[in-house]
Amino acid sequence: MAFRPLHDRILVRRIQAEEKTSGGIIIPDTAKEKPQEGEVLAVGPGARDDSGKLTPLDVKLGDRILFGKWSGTEIKIGGEDLLIMKESDVMGVIEQAAQVKKAA
Repeated sequence: MAFRPLHDRILVRRIQAEEKTSGGIIIPDTAKEKPQEGEVLAVGPGARDDSGKLTPLDVKLGDRILFGKWSGTEIKIGGEDLLIMKESDVMGVIEQAAQVKKAA
């Protein structure tokens, strides 16, 4: 994919939620909410502060992030539904170490 976000914007692919609850109940498509977790596919160079200095972004390519329910703008690139959002819409980065502790 040849897409480069500008300024402090990032390109995100939503990570699909589970189709079953932990109790084994299957959730139909009509009752599912859009996932609020995604993978960063591309990042812009950063935002400029008041003095014109470039401030790099905290998120990087490949990060798993959490974002707000109504964050970003939905777009379609190469037949895939993606989101473009500002870094300020990101609530946090899911660290790999946290996932390992949860699994243990």
